[in-house]
Amino acid sequence: MCVVPDHPVQYYLQMEKDEIHLNEFLEKKITIRYLHEIHCIRCGRKTSKSFAQGYCFPCFRSAPETEDCVLRPELCRAHEGIARDMDFARNHCLIDHVVYLSFTSEIKVGVTRNTQIPTRWIDQGAVLAIQVAKTPNRYTAGLLEVALKPFYSDKTNWRNMLRETSQNIDLLSYKQNAIRQLPEELKQFFTADDTITQLHYPITENLQKITSIDLDKIDLLSDILIGIKGQYLIFKSGKVINIRKHSGYRIELEF
Repeated sequence: MCVVPDHPVQYYLQMEKDEIHLNEFLEKKITIRYLHEIHCIRCGRKTSKSFAQGYCFPCFRSAPETEDCVLRPELCRAHEGIARDMDFARNHCLIDHVVYLSFTSEIKVGVTRNTQIPTRWIDQGAVLAIQVAKTPNRYTAGLLEVALKPFYSDKTNWRNMLRETSQNIDLLSYKQNAIRQLPEELKQFFTADDTITQLHYPITENLQKITSIDLDKIDLLSDILIGIKGQYLIFKSGKVINIRKHSGYRIELEF
């Protein structure tokens, strides 16, 4: 079975007061002007540098959203009653999680909360995804991911992801192979749900040469928007910008 969510994926940019439907601006000129201010997306304070995609340093050190298990689920200790914020952990770590395989720049293994499907796959720019296992918490999902890392990458090459258009991948076979690689004690979490989610992105032109733009170095970007994939805006000149990386940056946006 194959499921195709909104075709193509619909993107919205949350500004200070408005929400902008970015798909409507494909093939139109967009100007992004950085105003040299960064505000923490958690506490709102002004900061000279952003950490972990939008946090000031104190929040980066103390916020539950930036705890080690966000990037390394196997380090989660919420199931032992240990977390920066147990109320947060009960809603984010101590709930059902999914271990999945997706195709971004290659076949990769990942972990996400069951409530984040297919959002997590869209964030990564996956064109195909399938669930491998379901677990009752983040820690257990992390153990499965660690067991599969020797066979599948847990990283995405963003350049290849932005260029990749192929969907001729037998993801079900990769899932079956993944199950065989799991230790016996973890096979109990295997899911028989073989639904493959296929994702299409609003891209009008495929580019082979791309250049990443960082607003800390180039404070003005004015170009024709030709695509959106994962967390990136793609422009006709080959320039791309990771919008999530610039969370909390104060900008002027002109269409």
